[in-house]
Amino acid sequence: MTQTVAERAWARYTPQQRWKRFATMLVVAAAVVWAVESIDIIWPWVWDAPAQVGDLFGRMVPPDVSNLRAILWALVETLNIATIATFVAVFVSLPIAYIAAQNTTPNRFTLWLGRFILVSSRSVNTLIWALLFVAIFGPGVLAGIIAIMFRSIGFLGKLLGEAIEEIDRRPVEALEATGASRAKVVLYAIVPQVMPTFFAVGILRWDINLRESTVLGLVGAGGIGVILQGAIDTLAWQTVATILLAIIALVILGEALAAWLRKKVI
Repeated sequence: MTQTVAERAWARYTPQQRWKRFATMLVVAAAVVWAVESIDIIWPWVWDAPAQVGDLFGRMVPPDVSNLRAILWALVETLNIATIATFVAVFVSLPIAYIAAQNTTPNRFTLWLGRFILVSSRSVNTLIWALLFVAIFGPGVLAGIIAIMFRSIGFLGKLLGEAIEEIDRRPVEALEATGASRAKVVLYAIVPQVMPTFFAVGILRWDINLRESTVLGLVGAGGIGVILQGAIDTLAWQTVATILLAIIALVILGEALAAWLRKKVI
């Protein structure tokens, strides 16, 4: 006799699917266990961490504001690093985005050249770029600006290139049909369509760069990180607390400003 609908046992997965899911979870669990064992964690330090955190925070209270003027000046320097680097990176990334977009690149060689530059920029962390440019230009703000700029090119170029690839082709084809030069096609058919993305991505990257520039001083590339590293090295934990609070305030203000600017341009 055929089973009725009420007698049938409903299951979300078939037995074969359940075994595959179980095997996948088992492999993932084994990989996690292997990864934890391979990094040689000193577990007594882990268990002692809550007490150490409490002791550290106890040494930070109350924050020392005697060096507030130098901290504020370092924050201004950090803000300048992020702003200058973003401004330069936006304009440097434009031609790279143009040749990295499939619908605007002159040929296949330029396409892969543009994409190689974008991938290379994004593959290297900002601190590594900073270490490299500190070795080239010496410690200071210039190394920090160039490091942030190099890191930003990949981010900006990729997003702008994707925006170019998604443009409406009809204005481009209309101008090309009139015999307009390539420069005029770019200026009047492509640029107006990507301008909102141009400003939105630039503002977003500035917000990210503001956060990244706060740690550049740890490798000698200028900004508030220089004072922070000096305070940590001398165990001046109350000064460290003041610097951390100043960094948090700067990042919050930057986030609020970036959000307001994005609303204005989008």
